[in-house]
Amino acid sequence: MASHRRPKQPSRARVSVLTAAAATAVALSAQASAHAAPAKPTKDEVKVQVDKLLEEQEQASETYNGAKERGEQLRKQADQLQDQIARGQQQLTDVASGLSAVAGDQYRTGGVDPTVALMLSSDPDNYLDKASSNEQATDTQASTLKSLKEQQRRLDQQKQEAAAILAELDRSTQTLNEAKAEVQKKLAESQRLLSSLTAAERAALTGRASRGGDRVDIGNLPPASGYAATAVAAALSKRGVPYVWGATGPNSFDCSGLMVWAYAKAGVSLPRTSQSQASVGVNVGTNIANAQPGDLIIYHSDAHHVAMYIGNGLMVHAPHTGDVVKVASATVMPIKTIRRV
Repeated sequence: MASHRRPKQPSRARVSVLTAAAATAVALSAQASAHAAPAKPTKDEVKVQVDKLLEEQEQASETYNGAKERGEQLRKQADQLQDQIARGQQQLTDVASGLSAVAGDQYRTGGVDPTVALMLSSDPDNYLDKASSNEQATDTQASTLKSLKEQQRRLDQQKQEAAAILAELDRSTQTLNEAKAEVQKKLAESQRLLSSLTAAERAALTGRASRGGDRVDIGNLPPASGYAATAVAAALSKRGVPYVWGATGPNSFDCSGLMVWAYAKAGVSLPRTSQSQASVGVNVGTNIANAQPGDLIIYHSDAHHVAMYIGNGLMVHAPHTGDVVKVASATVMPIKTIRRV
């Protein structure tokens, strides 16, 4: 009769090893899933991210422009003060030399009071004349001492002012360097995102941006008046010129640089940044219906972008890196204020 044996049961140790191996496999599988490469962003997702980075880059650019302008002003002030200090030091030296000469004369007389020396003079006939001359000399000495003290006080004040200006210049330079680094960081990140697209996708994305203003009809713009007409014509003449951060023309511009250049052609000096331009001239409000050709339109709550109104609900501006000076709808961004220069 055949024997029936029960199947051999796996040992407890073997079960433990198998269980541990299974658990490890599950864990490794979960870990691999967790560290799986993220899905490649679509063209539209890249566009959203790049647009955000370029807006942040423009904010940093205007900070850079402001720090650069302030630094130039501070350097001029520091140079002027240094010149004044040098002249003041020379004047102080001259006054001190005059006072030293008087002191030397007194020393050579043996330190005797001049009035007593005159009274003991062997020439009493000239006493009154010499006494009068000595009073004048004493007055001159007192005046010289007073001038010395005043000059020293003025020189000390100028040195304090120069030290304060140089300290602010250091802070402005630090802000300038930080803003420049921030601009470069944003541009590098946006370039990295664009590099994730195919050549065709990049061409479609950047091409659409640069052609955005080509289809806008500017054939029937209302006429501008006065120097605003010159500024509008100057800005429009630069359509197609590339945006470059920190640039003020004539071959490239950032947003505020275009305004500075265009109005300079009309003989009007504008401050360098969009934030500063937000306070020039007369406030027209935020309703584009009240704008006139030549008005500056300041955008966003932090005033980091500016354009020029040209009529018919349109504006001309330098948008951002990768784009060109072009015409667009004046209400394409939130308006902070409209300024009539």
